[in-house]
Amino acid sequence: MPNVKLKNYLHLHFLVFIAGFTAILGELITIGSTELVWYRMVIAAVLMYAYIKLARIPLNLPPKTILGFFGAGIIIALHWITFFESINQANVSIALAMFSTGAFFASFIEPLIYRRKIIGYEIFFGIVVVVGVFLITQSEIQYLNGIILGILSALFSTTFAVINGKFIERHNASVISFYEFISGIVLLSLFIIRSDNAFNTQFFTLSNSDWIYLIILGSVCTAYAFIGSVEVMKHISPYTVILSYNLEPIYGITLAIILFPETEIMSQQFYYGAALIFITVLWDALLKNRKIVKKKSSLTS
Repeated sequence: MPNVKLKNYLHLHFLVFIAGFTAILGELITIGSTELVWYRMVIAAVLMYAYIKLARIPLNLPPKTILGFFGAGIIIALHWITFFESINQANVSIALAMFSTGAFFASFIEPLIYRRKIIGYEIFFGIVVVVGVFLITQSEIQYLNGIILGILSALFSTTFAVINGKFIERHNASVISFYEFISGIVLLSLFIIRSDNAFNTQFFTLSNSDWIYLIILGSVCTAYAFIGSVEVMKHISPYTVILSYNLEPIYGITLAIILFPETEIMSQQFYYGAALIFITVLWDALLKNRKIVKKKSSLTS
C-alpha cells in the first residue's frame, strides 16, 4: 500500500513537471500562438478520441450539455493563446509568474459560480498578489505586454477551472476534454480562415523541430496530462493535487533559467515579486485545507 501511494505521488509530481515544461515548449516552438494552440488541440483531440474508444466511454450527451462544454473549450483556447503569446512578448518567467495570479481571480470567481461569500483573508491575499505583480511590473516594465497577457491567461485559466469543476461532478473528464478540444479547434479554425495564413501550404510547412515539439505538447503535455491528472485524483486528495500544481511555475521558471539563461535571468525585484505571489498562493491553499479538515472533524465528532 505505501508503494502504491508513493507511485501516485511521483506520478503527480511528474504531471506537475510536465505542466511546467509546457512553457518551455512554448519558447521552443517558432510558429504563432494561434497556430500553436490549433495544432495542440487537434493532436490532443485525436488522441483523446482514441482513448475514449479504447476505454469504451460513451460520447452521447444532450446537446445542451455539449454546448456548455463548447463554451469552456473556447475559454481554455483563449487561455492557451494568451499564455503562449505572453511567452512570445516577454519570456517563460514572466508568463509563469503572472499565471500564478490565478489564485487571486479564483477568490472572486468561485463565490460567483458556487454562490458563497467572499472570505476575508482571500481579499487580503488578493492585495498581496497585486503587490507582487506591481513589483514585477516596476522592474520589468519592458515586458508590460507580456505581463498583461499573462494576467489575462490566469483569468481565463481560473474561469475554466471553476466551470470545469462543475462539469466533472456530473460527467466523465475525458469526454468533457474531448468536446472542449473540438470547440477550441472550431473557434480557432474560423479565426485562421479569416487570416492571411488560411490553411495554405505555409500553414502546414513546419520545421522538423516544431513538429516534434508540437507532438510532445499535444500528446504528453495535453492528452496524457489530462487523463493522468484524473487518474491520480482517484488515489490522492484534491487538496494535495491542487497544492502540488501550485509548484508548476517554480518548476517551469527553474527549467527556463537552466535552458535559456541569456533571456530568463531576471532582476532581483522580479524574484521578490514572484516569491510573494508563490508564497501567498501556497498559504491560501494551506488555510483552505485547514478549514476542510476542521469541517470534516466537526462532522465526525
